[in-house]
Amino acid sequence: MREKNMTAIEFNTRILGEKQPLKSFALSLTHNSDDALDLLQETYLKALSYRSRFEDNTNLRAWLFTIMKNTFINAYRREVKTKQLISKGDEVALNRAFSQNSYDHSESRLHAKEIVSRIEALPDEYKVPFTRYYNGFRYEEIATQMHLPLGTIKSRIFIARKILMQQLQHMRN
Repeated sequence: MREKNMTAIEFNTRILGEKQPLKSFALSLTHNSDDALDLLQETYLKALSYRSRFEDNTNLRAWLFTIMKNTFINAYRREVKTKQLISKGDEVALNRAFSQNSYDHSESRLHAKEIVSRIEALPDEYKVPFTRYYNGFRYEEIATQMHLPLGTIKSRIFIARKILMQQLQHMRN
């Protein structure tokens, strides 16, 4: 078993010394300063959590950059997968709501009116970001307009979708 030479304080000091290069790298990956800071924070958290895996006398910067790159890739994959699942669920539910009665256009219009009324009934904290997103605004634009963190906007849109999907389920039954 190898002996650890670096103390926790030395390790922490060294990783903090890499802040600027890490921040620049995070910004080059995310192209957004808020996301870059989130990625930097996540990288620090993982570095501290996996400190025991770092081998003394190896390249700390390269180790930190690898953690950051892998964290970014995993988050990106998770986001893409989540978006695909959510959008497919939305499409399926909306298609079912409209196509179940496609032979009767007046009834389809009633379903469409019901969906719109359900969206309108959402609390403003969910309705506003949800409607802006579905009107073509990007998450970042909505966050800027509403003066809220990006994560809050994403969460509220997700919750609005979830509420609406549950209500669509009840509408079909």
